[in-house]
Amino acid sequence: MSPYVSLLIFVYLVNISDKSFGEMFTSVMSVKQAVFAERQLIDYLRTYLENEMQRLDDIKRFFSRVTSLHSGIYNEPSATIANPIVAFKLVKRLKSEWMNVVHSNEAEENIDALREGYRRMEGSLPKLEDLQGAAQGLMRLQDVYDLRVEGLVRGHFQQITNGDPVDIYKPPVSDTLSGDDCFLVGKVAYDLEDYYHSVQWFEEAVRLFRGTEWSPENEGTLEDALDHLAFSHFKTGNISYALSVSQELLLHDPVNSRVHFNVKKYEKLLDESPPVKNQSLVLKRPDSTYLRTRNVYEKLCQTKGSQPKHFENPRLFCDFFTNGSPGLLLQPIKRELISLHPYLVLFHNFLTRAEAKSIREYAIPGLRRSVVASGVNQSTAEYRISKSAWLKESPHGVVGKVDRRITMVTGLNVQPPYAEYLQVVNYGIGGHYEPHFDHATNGALFWWNLLRNGQGNVDTLHAGCPVIVGDKWGMIVVSPIICKATYIAFKLPISGFMSMARSSNIVVALILRNEESNSPFKV
Repeated sequence: MSPYVSLLIFVYLVNISDKSFGEMFTSVMSVKQAVFAERQLIDYLRTYLENEMQRLDDIKRFFSRVTSLHSGIYNEPSATIANPIVAFKLVKRLKSEWMNVVHSNEAEENIDALREGYRRMEGSLPKLEDLQGAAQGLMRLQDVYDLRVEGLVRGHFQQITNGDPVDIYKPPVSDTLSGDDCFLVGKVAYDLEDYYHSVQWFEEAVRLFRGTEWSPENEGTLEDALDHLAFSHFKTGNISYALSVSQELLLHDPVNSRVHFNVKKYEKLLDESPPVKNQSLVLKRPDSTYLRTRNVYEKLCQTKGSQPKHFENPRLFCDFFTNGSPGLLLQPIKRELISLHPYLVLFHNFLTRAEAKSIREYAIPGLRRSVVASGVNQSTAEYRISKSAWLKESPHGVVGKVDRRITMVTGLNVQPPYAEYLQVVNYGIGGHYEPHFDHATNGALFWWNLLRNGQGNVDTLHAGCPVIVGDKWGMIVVSPIICKATYIAFKLPISGFMSMARSSNIVVALILRNEESNSPFKV
C-alpha cells in the first residue's frame, strides 16, 4: 500500500462563467454556467416572439382591412361591382394578396432562426445524463437528509420531527416543482428499477397533473404518470394500489390493451392472496449493496455538523505553531489538536479568501468529471459526484505560495516529482463523496492515513455529505512518503452552505468504522 500526502481545500465563493460544459450535474460550477446559456436562449426566443408578433400584426391589419370592406362598400355588392376600380381591387386581392398571406414563408423563417440559435447553443446545454444526474442528486438529498418529497415539491427542505414537518434549511430563493418535474425524477428512478423512489415521485406527479392542462413544454402527462405509478406499486408489492391506479388510468385511456391485461393480473393476484384488512404496506428503502456504513453516515449528515463532543480530553490543546520554520516565526499558524486517536490537527485560517478564489478561478477551465480507482484503471462512480482539475506545471503564484505553506507546516516536500500536481474539485448537484479513507473544517485538517507499520488506519474513514445549497470546492495534493501518509483539508465557508464539510467530518472519521411471463407488463 502506497502511503501518500494529500491536500484538500474547500471554497464557497461566487462563481464566474467559463466554457467547461458536459456532465453538468457533476459540478455546481457547470450548473451555474447553464444560467448563462439559458439567458442566450431567452434572447433567441425574444427575437422570435418579436418577429412573430410583427408577422401577426401584419396579418391582423390585412384582416381588419378586408373585414371593414365587407362591412362597408361591399354591403351592396351590385353597386360595388359596378365600379371598375373596386372590382379590380377585389380580383387583385383574391388572386395576389390572399395568396401572399396564406403561403408566406415568414413563419417558417422565424422558427428556423430560433432553431438555428438553439443548434448553436446545443453543445453548451445539459445532456440526458445531466438530467438524470440532477434527478439522482435530488433523490440523494432526499435520502441522506431524510427529506419529505412533499416538502421538496413545494420548495421546502423538511424532515419529520415528532410527527411534524420541520424546515432544516430555508433558501433565500425558493422554487416549486411541477408535475412534469416530478414525473422526470420518478422516470429516472423507474428506469434504474428504483421503485422505492419512483413511487414517491410519481405520486406527486399524479397529484400535480390532476386538474391541470397539459403544457407543450411538458414531457409527461397524467396518463404517463398513472401508468408508471401503477407498475411501481406492483414492483413494491402494493397490488391493491397498482390495481386502483390502473383502473383510474383506464378512465383516461379506455382502449389501452396492456393496462386491461395488467388489471386482470392484479385482480387475479389479489384473489389468490387477499390483502390483510387494516394492514398498510410501508414503502421500504432498499439496503445499500456497497455502503455498509450508510445508516451512520446519513445520521451524521443529518446533524449538519452540530453533534456535541463525546468526550473532553485534557491532553488536547491549542497553540501558535511554527514547526521550527523561519517562515512562520513572525506569523505562526493557529494549531488545534482535536484528536489523539487518530491523530488529527486543525490549522486555522490556513488560506485567505483571496487565495482560495484565485486558485478556483485558475482551475475552472480544466474541470472534468472526477474518477476513482478501479483496479489498475480509473473510472467514474455514483458515490463521487464532482469535477476535478489538475494544476499541472503551474506558474500561478498562489499555488506556489500554498505549496510552501504546506511544507512549512508539515515539513513535507509537495513539489513534483515528490508529489502529484494540485487537484481542484468542485461538487455537483447533491454532490458528495461517500465514506472513504483518505476533509474539512474551517482551516487545514491534517492526519496520517497509515499506521507506522504501513497498514491503513481505519479510524480515518470519513465522508462528505451532499450539498443542499452552496458551492463546495476542494484542493488535493498527493505525495508518496515512506511509511507515512497525511491528509490536509481546508474549507472557507460562506453563508448559505450546508453540507457535511464541518466538524462532523472529524466525527465521521472516528465513528463510521463502528458500523416472469405471468407478470404485468412494464410501461
